Amino acid sequence: MITKISGELLALGDDAVTLANPPFEYEISIPEFTRRQLQGLIGEVISLHTIHYIEGNAAQGSRLTPKLVGFLTTAERDFFELFCSVDGVGVKKALRAMTRPVQDTAVLIEQQDAKGLSSLPGVGPATAEKIIATLRRKMPRFALLVRREEPSIQTQKAGVVEETYQALLVLGHTESDARRLIEQAASGGKKFKDSEAMIHAIYQRQTGQAE
Repeated sequence: MITKISGELLALGDDAVTLANPPFEYEISIPEFTRRQLQGLIGEVISLHTIHYIEGNAAQGSRLTPKLVGFLTTAERDFFELFCSVDGVGVKKALRAMTRPVQDTAVLIEQQDAKGLSSLPGVGPATAEKIIATLRRKMPRFALLVRREEPSIQTQKAGVVEETYQALLVLGHTESDARRLIEQAASGGKKFKDSEAMIHAIYQRQTGQAE
């Protein structure tokens, strides 16, 4: 299983890149939002977190071809795998649909915005409803973690952010308010050992602001 490739970016096409990692050159499929991030980097050394899959159907007599799909972060790769798991989506449709940053798409799913999801290429109303029904409860960590400008959130211990988010919802906060409070608590760079510690910091911060 190939999970990461680093090499010189030789070519950037509409839906794939070519990376040089001597003595090999790899062609790696990418979604549109990743392509935009790679513009202007021809000749630079980059790293892509990859998914290795087989395209084709032996039962139908079609040729089986090994393929790679690449992303700039593991969170983006993880989101893509979840997106592909929805009935009726699959790798090809997911690649075509993912024109927006993962965080934006995750928020649409989390907020059950079927109209917004339907605006993605290849995603009609019926598929949008399937995506929401299947993935909605799995989206908080993507809505929170994928922002490149929020490295402090990305460094938190696995599970702490999502557990804190769910706890804040139980405590009566809205989804957008919960995200804002978590981002504020993490902005100082402190790492929290568990959700209880993060919630304590959030309410301590609110008390301080009230004073």
